[in-house]
Amino acid sequence: MMWITLPDGSKKEFESGLSALEIAGKLSQGLKKSALAVKIDGEVRDLTTIVDHDCALAFLTFEDDEGKRVLRHTASHVMAQAVKKIRPGAKLAIGPAIDNGFYYDFDVAENFTSDDIAAIEKEMARIIKQNLKLERFELPRAQAIQFMKDQAEPYKVELIEDLPEDAVISFYKQGDFVDLCAGPHLPSTGMVKNAKVTNLAGAYWRGSEKNKMLQRIYATAFPSKEELKAYLDMLEEAKRRDHRRLGRELDLFAIMDEGPGFPFFFPKGMILRNVLEDYWRQIHREHGYEEIKTPIMLNRDLWERSGHWDHYNENMYTTKIDDTDFAIKPMNCPGGILVYKRKLWSYRDLPIRSGELGLVHRHELSGALHGLMRVRCFTQDDAHIFMTPEQIRDEIKGVYQLIDEVYQVFGFKYHVELSTRPENSIGTDEMWEMATQGLQGALDDLGVSYIVNEGDGAFYGPKIDFHLTDSIGRTWQCGTIQLDMNLPERFDLTYTGSDGEKHRPVMIHRVVFGSIERFIGILTEHFAGAFPVWISPVQVKILTITNRADEKAAQIQKMLESAGIRTEIDLRNEKIGFKIREAQMEKVPYMLVLGDQEVENGVVAVRARGRGDLGQMAPEAFLQLVQEKIHTKAIEA
Repeated sequence: MMWITLPDGSKKEFESGLSALEIAGKLSQGLKKSALAVKIDGEVRDLTTIVDHDCALAFLTFEDDEGKRVLRHTASHVMAQAVKKIRPGAKLAIGPAIDNGFYYDFDVAENFTSDDIAAIEKEMARIIKQNLKLERFELPRAQAIQFMKDQAEPYKVELIEDLPEDAVISFYKQGDFVDLCAGPHLPSTGMVKNAKVTNLAGAYWRGSEKNKMLQRIYATAFPSKEELKAYLDMLEEAKRRDHRRLGRELDLFAIMDEGPGFPFFFPKGMILRNVLEDYWRQIHREHGYEEIKTPIMLNRDLWERSGHWDHYNENMYTTKIDDTDFAIKPMNCPGGILVYKRKLWSYRDLPIRSGELGLVHRHELSGALHGLMRVRCFTQDDAHIFMTPEQIRDEIKGVYQLIDEVYQVFGFKYHVELSTRPENSIGTDEMWEMATQGLQGALDDLGVSYIVNEGDGAFYGPKIDFHLTDSIGRTWQCGTIQLDMNLPERFDLTYTGSDGEKHRPVMIHRVVFGSIERFIGILTEHFAGAFPVWISPVQVKILTITNRADEKAAQIQKMLESAGIRTEIDLRNEKIGFKIREAQMEKVPYMLVLGDQEVENGVVAVRARGRGDLGQMAPEAFLQLVQEKIHTKAIEA
């Protein structure tokens, strides 16, 4: 017999040698039906695993992230089996589960076509219906290599050859298909239930441009048809909101072939960007920050001191000036540290809060580039705070409140994650305890609920991450608060304490937008291009019905622009219905329609985006209305 400890702390006795799935059935038939995997003493395992000792068990369902990954990882094996059926000569690379789905990389003689994808989906459905058992087996490394050579799978051979000599290699078999895999997996293919291919892309083997370009098939899987349909509907909505398309249509921004990963911002896009940056400056002044600007290029010595030259060199753009190596900055932090080091500080001066809208460059692989979301140059809204250890909690609370205020302005909901000390950390136990308690204590003081990611902090300190949820349910990691015990040590940062001695300050790295470019991309998709009035590039468009209204329209435009309202005027000899439809396509918040009647009565007919006709009002009353919307930063027109 054995004792099993359940997640609620209760213990139950079972006969030794049962599978985890059998134990689930004895606890509840509903649990047996919904379980996808099991945690045995914290380790995720197959449901077919035999349990023969006292342990803690926690069953994973699709409600759990780890459960989702097991289902989708199994679905990736189903897809690989289907591809091998459709394209027998395909070579298998890797096929992991990812957020919202999975992918598999294949080396094929000819790229996949839409007909191939349809055939693959049909074959996947057949494999799922067959309900094939997944059976795990293991081989010594040498036998595993030979086995994969016999299967003519060179990429799998390479993966195994990277493992230690004494490694035991695991495989999973379903029907006549076998794949190299550490698992865990579902007991059978039938439990995948519903799968759908979503996209096709290219991907370099092991992410290196030096290697061959493979074909990557993206897909997803859900337990129910309803959940799958809801997700696919969301993807269709995401396509409609794609910031790359809207950026072109609204004449905001674009990525040109002449500069892959380097965004161009057009006049209207610059208005949007400048309004956001002005707001950033305003709120930072209110929260006690001073703005700085550091050079875009600094010498090798600085990057060696910061550690970037040794650990980040492949992502940096470098050059030589007067026989000295320089690098375009991939991060603003070292420059901000030099600003701190320009003078001696006392504990009475701290905290020092400095912010920078700093342009940084990072070399991203071409296959990873994606509109404004993944670029090679972007503006980080960095801020660095230098403080005493006693000030940690209050400063974290101040940063949190600033970030919360910004996200509320845009109507974002978010959740917070606290990441703690990883295995490869630097610094003493005391330093980590102080830092972690500072972050955790600040969140507790604020009454914030948060998820703890054990061991997921940066090597130099713990961090708080903010994950935004947009209007169609997608999450984006934007804001972050990081405590750093590495760079103050590397750069020998000091302040004079009350005892007259030199002390090491604690450093906070934090961003709110994260990247101005990426945040604009997120906002574009969140609002589907229909920006709130206060950040909309064009806030009001005046449309005339006849040329007799042109003079009055120009007078109203001048009045609005004098009050700081961004206004365009359409005096073209076109039907008013055409002009209205065009303004709607441009997603302008307000339209003012003027014809003979409006001119005679001294009013304008007002149309609001999303609400239609608001009736007639005096131009001065309309100005007051739009000024109120701008002042309150209202989401809706």
